[in-house]
Amino acid sequence: MSTTIGTRKATDTAVRRGFLDRYFGISAEGSTIPRELRAGFTTFLTMSYILFVNPQVLSAAIDVPNASVQLMMTTAIAACFGSLVMGVVARYPFAQAPGMGLNAFFSYTVVAGMGVPWQTALGAVFISGVLFVVLSAVGARRAIVMAIPMSLKLAITAGIGCFLAFLGLRSAGLVVTNEATMVSLGSLSNPTAWIAIIGLLVTAVLLQLKVKGAILWGILGSSVIAIASGAKVYTGADGEMQAFGGFGNGVVAAPIWPSDLVGQLDLAGAVGLGLLSVVFTFFFVDFFDATGTLTGLAQRAGYLDERGDMPRAKTTFAMDGLAAMFGAFMGTSTTTAYVESASGIEDGGRTGLTSATTGILFAASMFLWPLAGAIPGAATAPALILVGALMMDGIRNIDWSEVSEGVPSFLAIISMPLTFSIANGVSLGVITYCAIKLFTGKGREVHIILYLVAALLVARYVFLGG
Repeated sequence: MSTTIGTRKATDTAVRRGFLDRYFGISAEGSTIPRELRAGFTTFLTMSYILFVNPQVLSAAIDVPNASVQLMMTTAIAACFGSLVMGVVARYPFAQAPGMGLNAFFSYTVVAGMGVPWQTALGAVFISGVLFVVLSAVGARRAIVMAIPMSLKLAITAGIGCFLAFLGLRSAGLVVTNEATMVSLGSLSNPTAWIAIIGLLVTAVLLQLKVKGAILWGILGSSVIAIASGAKVYTGADGEMQAFGGFGNGVVAAPIWPSDLVGQLDLAGAVGLGLLSVVFTFFFVDFFDATGTLTGLAQRAGYLDERGDMPRAKTTFAMDGLAAMFGAFMGTSTTTAYVESASGIEDGGRTGLTSATTGILFAASMFLWPLAGAIPGAATAPALILVGALMMDGIRNIDWSEVSEGVPSFLAIISMPLTFSIANGVSLGVITYCAIKLFTGKGREVHIILYLVAALLVARYVFLGG
């Protein structure tokens, strides 16, 4: 009897795994279910900071009761939805969440600077998301990606790597602001710095030894060291750095529905003539930010074919737009694809099960969000730095002896970290590529669509500024 029950359970498990394998194409991608789950966990850990950072940024613009908790909840919900649709529908390991940079533009430029009500700004985000979906459905976003030459695609990947590394170095306190030199080396006696350095060395050694889950073990190991040593690497309520305070109220906390945020967007106000530039800016920045990110991640994961095309591109880009719309409805700034997804990809994630796992973990974080607070930025910083280094691999295939290929590629790479914008890197790369090719008699090598995109980019910078 017990043998029969055991056999039946084993068969049921095999059927379930068989369905997941077939739907996500796990075996076809040379992966396994445990590897995909682990990669999703790794991506979540490197992205989990958004649960705390996004509420800090948006609370400067959104004034509602218990704002920090409500914004944390809506951040988790938006990240859950965005990651799930990207994983389940598009079936790619690209996680999504409210984007950094876009949330700052939302709070400090649109709401605080221009005096636009936050509800109206959310309406502008929603409309930009609608435009994303429409352009994705008609194939415009895919056509633009196809028109970008392989050299720039490789450069975009490397540029995102530099951007990730810069984020990691900043988070580790190894690179700091300096008024005289713009940036400089941070204090190596800072606990955040030495925790990050230890984590960097440990993770690098594990990667070299080809230990499975090296990045994940590096993050967890660094967190354990931070907690055990009492290092002041956690941000306190007053903004000061402090040691891990433990779980005073337990690791489980009941979520709070963000009732003061959900459905508060003002679409009528957003379509007003005075806000067209705001809508366009939201649209422009996220269009090239997300397009660049998705293209770079796809190239790194090996999804691009010899023409630089990505399977299911329309669906993938549409899910990006849908996530932006949903996030705006829930009360947060633009939800977009995250470059931190590269950490899960480097950890072996190759299918949508990876991002679906990340989405489920964001949902769980609504109940276990105190537990996420045990992972300091010093622990995730090494992962960002090392993933950034690994993403530089493709530049060996750029023809650096050809100025019309090398210079635009270099500008795309270097401008992403220096301007703190993936969109700016893509823009400068595209504009200079078209210009140099055109003025050196090689204009026919450039697709007409890329010329159109370059013209729009130039117009955007001329009339709307940076």
